Amino acid sequence: MPETGGSGPAEGARGTHALLADEVTSVEVSSSDVVFDGYIWDVRRETFAYGDGTLRRDFVDHPGAVAVFALDDDDRVLLIKQYRHPVRRREWEPPAGLLDVGGEPALAAVQRELAEEVDLEADEWHVLIDYLTTPGGNNEAIRIYLARGLRQAGSTFEREGEEADMEQRWVGLDELVDAVLASRVQNPSLVIGALAAQASRARGWSTLRPADAAWPERQGG
Repeated sequence: MPETGGSGPAEGARGTHALLADEVTSVEVSSSDVVFDGYIWDVRRETFAYGDGTLRRDFVDHPGAVAVFALDDDDRVLLIKQYRHPVRRREWEPPAGLLDVGGEPALAAVQRELAEEVDLEADEWHVLIDYLTTPGGNNEAIRIYLARGLRQAGSTFEREGEEADMEQRWVGLDELVDAVLASRVQNPSLVIGALAAQASRARGWSTLRPADAAWPERQGG
């Protein structure tokens, strides 16, 4: 009768595995053209060599974005509800914005968005998590920050368009995670940020990175 327990082949090999991480790969791009010049982002068509052949792919060429989980002393997160036309929903989401100001550092951009969208400033900033929204269809990279030591900004901003009727709500982190797991809220930055914040808090916030941590997806490395 075969023995049970102990280390099988997979278990024994586990210690030799490299650190789990995506692999950055360079390919030879023979053509890259904007086939749709959009109001906010473009659609780009590229031809590139891969394996033994040549492939052609269209994708959304996106400037990237930042979002912020503003956390108060009671572990409540400040959310906004904003209309998103493609899905015909007013979604709960963290304050966020595009990286569409030339030369503006990501940290400066997210600090500006926090002030412009909810009239807040923060004394303490960390990187919570980075992610790629839709790798098969666009190159959008989003960095989510954690902001603490919150205070009112020195001025308020006039909001227009989808921002004109935004609602604000402070939500406990555990309550937010419950809403995420029940799929009552589905904004990707909210979902990813909520789960990352809960996991980081459970580890004593040891997973947080400096606010100016390298961001290869935005820096081309």
